[in-house]
Amino acid sequence: MTNRRRAVVALACFATLVLAPGTALAQNAKPADKPFAEHHLALQLSDSDPKKEGLVISVAYNLLKYYGPDKVAIEVVTFGPGIDLLKADNANRKLVDSLVAQGVRFDICGNTLDTIARETGQRLAVNPNAIEVEAGVAQLLSLAESGYTIVRP
Repeated sequence: MTNRRRAVVALACFATLVLAPGTALAQNAKPADKPFAEHHLALQLSDSDPKKEGLVISVAYNLLKYYGPDKVAIEVVTFGPGIDLLKADNANRKLVDSLVAQGVRFDICGNTLDTIARETGQRLAVNPNAIEVEAGVAQLLSLAESGYTIVRP
């Protein structure tokens, strides 16, 4: 094997180790839409409770105010009854849309949506700013493994 070929193989092995899921570099990766964020927070919402919805919204607004929208990455992950926050007709729709405009991401659990569709025969109308993820809990796990702090207000 030539020296050049050895160098390429060594570089490929190094990149595989450094960028593999679970390594320090992968865990500290910045989200593409918030490259300068110094703080990463995932807010879990799994209850259908207007007070908890309000608390999640309040926490997100307070963090944006405290750190500034470029310094904090906030992702709200909803699943189970918590997806009520992201229904198209939710009373907090304007607040959610305002947070989205400031860079907050709102995830909605696809498994929950599929279950509701099977039970009711129709797909739930959701906020168009909601981002469907395959599984809300899996999204939280992935975020935690990427260095996000998970908070359940």
